[in-house]
Amino acid sequence: MNNIVGKSVTRVDAYAKVTGEAKYTSDLEPRDCLCARVVHSTIANGLVKRFDLEDALKVPGVVKIVTCFDVPDYQFPTAGHPWSVEAAHQDIGDRKLLNRRVRLYGDDIAAVIASDDVACQQAARLIKVEYEEYKPMVTVEQAMAEDATPLHPDLRKDNVIVHSHLTMGPEDFTFEEGLREAEEKYGKENLVVLEREYHTPRISHCHIELPVSWAYQEPGGKITVTSSTQIPHIVRRVISQALGLPVGKIRVIKPYIGGGFGNKQDVLYEPLNAYLTTVVGGRPVRLEISREETIYGTRTRHAIDGKCRALATKDGKMLARKLEAYANNGGYASHGHAICANCGNVFKDIYQDRLGAEIDCYTVWTSTATAGAMRGYGIPQAAFLSECLTDDVCRAIGADPLAFRMENCMGEGFVDPANGITFHSYGLKKCMEEGAKYIGWEEKRRAYANQTGPVRRGVGMAIFCYKTGVYPISLETASARMILNQDGSMQLQLGATEIGQGADTAFSQMAAETTGISLEKVYIVSKQDTDTAPFDTGAYASRQTYVTGMAVKKCAQQLKARILDYAGFMLGGRPAEEMDVAHDHIVEKATGKELLDMETLALTAFYSLERSEHITAEVTNQCRDNSFSSGCCFVEVEVDMPLGQVTVKDIVNVHDSGMLINPELAEAQVHGGMSMGLGYGLSEEFLYNDAGRPLNDNLLDYKIPTAMDTPDLHVKFIQLEDPTGPYGNKSLGEPPAIPVAPALRNAVLHATGVAMDTIPMTPQRLIEAFQAKGLI
Repeated sequence: MNNIVGKSVTRVDAYAKVTGEAKYTSDLEPRDCLCARVVHSTIANGLVKRFDLEDALKVPGVVKIVTCFDVPDYQFPTAGHPWSVEAAHQDIGDRKLLNRRVRLYGDDIAAVIASDDVACQQAARLIKVEYEEYKPMVTVEQAMAEDATPLHPDLRKDNVIVHSHLTMGPEDFTFEEGLREAEEKYGKENLVVLEREYHTPRISHCHIELPVSWAYQEPGGKITVTSSTQIPHIVRRVISQALGLPVGKIRVIKPYIGGGFGNKQDVLYEPLNAYLTTVVGGRPVRLEISREETIYGTRTRHAIDGKCRALATKDGKMLARKLEAYANNGGYASHGHAICANCGNVFKDIYQDRLGAEIDCYTVWTSTATAGAMRGYGIPQAAFLSECLTDDVCRAIGADPLAFRMENCMGEGFVDPANGITFHSYGLKKCMEEGAKYIGWEEKRRAYANQTGPVRRGVGMAIFCYKTGVYPISLETASARMILNQDGSMQLQLGATEIGQGADTAFSQMAAETTGISLEKVYIVSKQDTDTAPFDTGAYASRQTYVTGMAVKKCAQQLKARILDYAGFMLGGRPAEEMDVAHDHIVEKATGKELLDMETLALTAFYSLERSEHITAEVTNQCRDNSFSSGCCFVEVEVDMPLGQVTVKDIVNVHDSGMLINPELAEAQVHGGMSMGLGYGLSEEFLYNDAGRPLNDNLLDYKIPTAMDTPDLHVKFIQLEDPTGPYGNKSLGEPPAIPVAPALRNAVLHATGVAMDTIPMTPQRLIEAFQAKGLI
C-alpha cells in the first residue's frame, strides 16, 4: 500500500494542460482535412419539400452537398445511456442524420463539404429551401393542446413522450386522501395547505471547447471518428446504428476534452461526420459547429415547471406533498423521460412525508432546442421545486427553515422503495449543522428579520440528495487494464473519460494505492480509442470513481497478486501471502523489509530464459449497488431592490460524498458546480420568441457569470466512509450544482419577504416583484 488515496496530489495532466502540450480534437486533425458545415432550418415546425443547390454548388472549393433526401433512412437514438438487450431499456430512436421533418428552428437538414470553411459557409448561405410550414409549439401547454400537431407521429399520437405516476408511502396514495386523513388525525385547524407553481429555465452548458470531430475511412471500409465526447464507446454504437454498419467497422477516438457538463453525454454530430467521409471517398472531413449552433442545436437543460402542493402541521411536521412536473424536451427525445422522472423521484425522496407523496411527471416534445443531460440530471430542478416549497411552508407556519429541515429531511438508512437505492452512509444533518455554523444562521436570521429601506440582507439554505451512477435503473459496467512495463512502472488503460474533472488523477491514485507502485510510475492513457481501450460507458451520473473505481481496484488487486506470485518464483518459492508491494518494492509483510525492487522483477519477467511472463491484468466490474450523496448550500445575500440586484456576500456548500480521493480536486469540483448554480439562479436563461426562434443564442446575450460576478466560494466536507464505494467514496461531480439556486431564492425571500417562484432572478423580474409588493 502507498497511502496515496485521500491526499491532494498534483493532477497527472496538469503539466500538459498548462504548457499547451495536451492534444485536443482540433490539434490532431490531418493537414488535408476537408471542412463540413451543417445547414439548419429557418423555420421551427414543418417539412422540407425541396432544395435548390445550383448557386451553392458553383462556389469554388465545394466538394459535395448532402441533403436530408440523400442520407441513409435509419432512425436512431442519441442519448448517452447504457444500451440494453431489453427493448424497454433502450432509448427512443427519433433522429436521422439529416431531418426532412423539421421540429425546431435550426434543425439539421443538409450539409456542405468543401476544401475550406469559408467556402462551406458561403455555399450554405446560398442553398434555397422550400418548406411546408406548421404552427410552432414553443411551450409545453401549446404542445399538449388538443389541436397540437404531433412532432413524431410515427412514435406518438401526441407530444407527450412519457407520463409517469410515482408515489411514496401507500402505493395508491393521493394528496387528497392524505388531506382527509390529516384532518381526521390532526384537526383542520392545526394544518396548513400550500399550493405553489415554480419555474426553472432552459439553459446552455457553455463548455469552452465546441463540439468538434473529424472522420476518415480506411481502404477496408472502417470509419475512424476522433471526437470531443464524454462517451466514446456509446458514440461507436450509435454511429453503427445510424449508418447501418457493424460496430466493428467503427472506431472512435477521444483525446483531451475541453468540458462537456452533459452536452457531450449525447451523440451529437459524430454519426453525420462518419457518413460525410464515406461520400467523399474516405477523405478526412472535419465538422465543427459554432457557439450559436451549439446553444440552439445541441442540447440544453430541461425547463421544468412544477405545480406543487404541501400539507404540514402548524407545529412543523411535513405530512404530504404533491408535484406535477412538466419538462420541455424540445424537438427530439435525447435522454427522453429519464430526467423528468429523476426530478420527480428525488422530489419525493428528500423529505419524509409522514402520510405520503404523489408525483406526476410529463416529458413533452416542443418546437425548441432539444433538452438532454446537464450536470445534475433533473435534480437542480427538483431541488428548486422542493426547497422553494419547503421555505414557503416554513414562512406560512412561522417555522425556522433549518429546524424544519432537520425534523423532516430523509433519515439515516433511507431506502428508496421504488429502486432500492440506499443512504448507506449518512451525513446530511451534519452537513446542515456545519453550514449553519459557518454562515451564522441563528444570529443572522434574527438580525435580518424586520428590515426596512431599499437595501436589505438575508440568509437562505437548501438541501439535496443525489445517487451515484445509474444502477439499478440501467446497466453499470466498466473495465480496467493494467500492464507492468519493463522498468517496473505501469500502464493503466480505461474506457472511462477524463473531461476536466480530474478523473485520471483519481484513477492513478487508486492504482498506486492498491498495487504499491508509486504514483509517478503509474502512466494512465488519457486518450480513449474504442479499438484498444477497455469498455466503459463514460463520464456521466457522477459514476466514474464509484463504478470504474471499483474496476481499477479489482484490476490492481489482480495485478498485485500476479506480481507477488512472480516475486515468489524469483525468491525461491517464497509464499505470496508473506509478501506485499510498497513504494516500488516487494517487502516482507510482517516486517516491511525490502526483498526485491520492482524494476528487477519486471525486467526478469519480460526476459527470463527460465520463466518469461508478461504481467498484466484486466477486469470488468458490473456494479450492483448505489448510494446517496447529500449536502446543502448556505448563502448570505444583499438585495438592492431599486436596482433589482442580488449580491452574494457569503456562500458555502457542505457535502457528504463519502471519503475523498483527492481533497483539492474535490474542492475544485465543488467550486465549478457552485459557479454554475449561481448562473442558474441569477442570470442564465435561453429564450425563444413565439415563432420558435432563439433570442439569445450567443455569449453576448446569454449571461453566464464572469469572474467579476463570482464571489469567494467556500467548501466543506463531511467525510464518512461509504461501505459500497471502492475507497469509501461516492458521487461528487454533479451535486455541487444542485442546491445553490434555491438557497439564493430563499435568501432573497428572507431579505425581502418576496417569494421569487421563477429563476433566473434577473433584475427585471426582481423589480417587477418588488413593485407588485409595494416595496419600491
